[in-house]
Amino acid sequence: MSESWDGSFDRGSQSDDSHQFERMHLEPIYDAFACPLTKQVMRDPVTLENGQTFEREAIEKWFKECKQSGRKLICPLTLKELKSMDLNPSIALRNTIEEWSARNEAVQLDMACRSLNMGSSESDVLQALKYIQHICQKSRSNKHVVRNAQLIPVIVDTLKSNSRKVRCVALETLQIVVEEDDDNKAILAEGDTVRTIVKFLSHELSKEREEAVSLLYELSKSEALCEKIGSVNGAILILVGMTSSKSENLLTVEKADKTLENLEKCENNVRQMAENGRLQPLLTLILEGPMETKLSMASFLGELVLNNDVKVLVARTVGVSLITIMKSSNMKSREAALKALNQVSSYEASSKVLIEAGILPPLVKDLFTVGANQLPTRLKEISATILANVVNSGYDFDSIPVGPDHQTLVSEDIVHNLLHLISNTGPAIECKLLQVLVGLSSSETTGLNVVAAIRSSGATISLVQFIEAPQKDLRLASLKLLKNLSPYMGQELADALRGTVGQLGSLIKVISENIAITEEQSAAAGLLAELPERDLGLTRQMLDEGAFQLIISGVVKIRQGGIRGTRFVTPFLEGLVRALARVTFVLVEEPDAIALCREHNLTALFIELLQSNALDNVQMVSATALENLSRESKNLTRLPELPTSGFCASIFPCYSKQLVITGLCKIHQGACSQRESFCLCEGQAVGKLVALLDHTNEKVVEAALAALSTLLDDGVDIKQGVVLLGEAEGIRPIVDVLLEKRTDNLRNRAVWVVERLLRTEEIACEVAGDPNIITALVDAFQHADYRTRQIAERALKRVDKIPNFSGIFPNP
Repeated sequence: MSESWDGSFDRGSQSDDSHQFERMHLEPIYDAFACPLTKQVMRDPVTLENGQTFEREAIEKWFKECKQSGRKLICPLTLKELKSMDLNPSIALRNTIEEWSARNEAVQLDMACRSLNMGSSESDVLQALKYIQHICQKSRSNKHVVRNAQLIPVIVDTLKSNSRKVRCVALETLQIVVEEDDDNKAILAEGDTVRTIVKFLSHELSKEREEAVSLLYELSKSEALCEKIGSVNGAILILVGMTSSKSENLLTVEKADKTLENLEKCENNVRQMAENGRLQPLLTLILEGPMETKLSMASFLGELVLNNDVKVLVARTVGVSLITIMKSSNMKSREAALKALNQVSSYEASSKVLIEAGILPPLVKDLFTVGANQLPTRLKEISATILANVVNSGYDFDSIPVGPDHQTLVSEDIVHNLLHLISNTGPAIECKLLQVLVGLSSSETTGLNVVAAIRSSGATISLVQFIEAPQKDLRLASLKLLKNLSPYMGQELADALRGTVGQLGSLIKVISENIAITEEQSAAAGLLAELPERDLGLTRQMLDEGAFQLIISGVVKIRQGGIRGTRFVTPFLEGLVRALARVTFVLVEEPDAIALCREHNLTALFIELLQSNALDNVQMVSATALENLSRESKNLTRLPELPTSGFCASIFPCYSKQLVITGLCKIHQGACSQRESFCLCEGQAVGKLVALLDHTNEKVVEAALAALSTLLDDGVDIKQGVVLLGEAEGIRPIVDVLLEKRTDNLRNRAVWVVERLLRTEEIACEVAGDPNIITALVDAFQHADYRTRQIAERALKRVDKIPNFSGIFPNP
């Protein structure tokens, strides 16, 4: 800005911008304009009885201080006593000051306009912007002056400045200029300005994001602009992301949320919010909107794929209504309600909401009612599915009474009584009582109550000792009960089995009996499989007692068809494979485990087990074991020893030749083998794991994907890993896993792998053109856990869907 900005600038002690601008004058200031108390130009001059003039606010404050301190009422200038506190407005002086101020402001505004160009210095542009802020805050009418001077487009142009400070102040200035002025908002929204403002939401500098959100919030107060803001690609997506981001300050999050609330005035915006996970506005319109809107929003809701968070939201808002419909006498209504509840109840948190809404009593009634009002079989099947969903929600079922004293089957006193009877009765009754506990402990939620009661009674050792009971039925019941308990108290059971009494040996003896497979063997294998897989002491004892050799023998015999024809073959094999896989969890700590895997070539065995069709658990556990083995490959591969150069080569480089070593593993850059280093590059392991990505069981897919991810892990050649996956035609199946979004864990794993794949330029280019992949990554960017959201953000950057300077989820 020109020197005249500063030439008459009176530098006082005040640092506030408004005070500074009050003292900037192009026309000389007259002494009569300044208040003797404030030394500033007066806005409301008043005259005392002695003819002295002051700013009204300043002299009123003086009078108040005199009165409070008990001093005489005196003139602050003459120090003579006053007879009255009368204040006479000095209208002529005020008019003269206003005319003088108007002339100064007009000249200063013109200078500010001339300073807002790309050729001006940063300090000049900033001072001009600050002056515009000052006059707009001073008087609302000055906003019209700014508009008539066509300064709004000029200010918008400063958003292109290379200076971050200028851009921030420009955003702040625009907010002040358009505040409570619809005409200025309309001018600002012309052209591509709104899109430019939205782009600032992705800027790395948090101050720019904050100012951009504040400006958008102000613009969103105009209903006419809501649709325009929502039409900018990515605007609602980023705003929704900011409301759920923990990296933003609270004020920015609040402004983003309020902006979205304003944007809800437009139905198209509400639909976009629902697509991006903000469903409440849509549900509100369904519940409270006009009938036509209700139908429109309900129809759109039917087209959405509900994620888990949305299921909870739906359960909370319409859960009670659905349950009421379910209890009606109209079969079609009940069917509709059941199908909706079936979808909503498939997530634990939403199931808990439905339980609190009272779903269990009518659901149980539906399942057991007979007669004219009973449900047809197909609907009872749905009711059973819902019950299974809510039972597996982890809800505390002792809040649901089963008797007059509000007791339940899993109340502690009832379980204690069962345990007491088991310890004080004969084998036949003991067996039946154990079977009761088996049923109660089969469900996750009821099982927790059973576990708590067993712990509080100190009955763990007693229950483990039943493994050695002479009665086969009693042993079987105890094994089945311990198998059910093991997910909740596995370490306690493992400690008990590792004791000197010998129950672990008895368990292994049952498993190794060379007869037709029995339910007892199946239960024993299942119990051993459920014990903590990372219990190093248990695994070492199994190694010392030769348990793994017996397990391997059993697995091989079943695979070769040596044992068949009983209904317990499948659960027995599943238990054996899980028990065998535990050795792969201690490879780092236990050299004997590595020796066992090498001696029996367990890598090859687990690769073969991947093809156990219709045995989901076997395939899942085998893939997990291969993941553990493969992660250890980079530590076991033998690096080549390069020969030293000869004497002549060291003196005369022309005699040296670059040594080319062939036969090395491209992934691990060393000498690898399936048996010795557990490398997955051999034995068609990659192709078989890729084939499992199309499995209907999400856990199998997750395990296979985890094993494949070791080819892209840190410490290996990721580029060669991508090549290997491409040769096995694994790229597309991996992408499909991401698109299907069947579970959170599977989605999180798929996002990690896809981000690794996108580090290859050819794949990144191909993915950039696939809107389905981009949508899936955006979904992860919005709804996954914090770490996965970071990874999804990096993936979107690699395909240029988020600017590289985005900082919504900063790297740790």
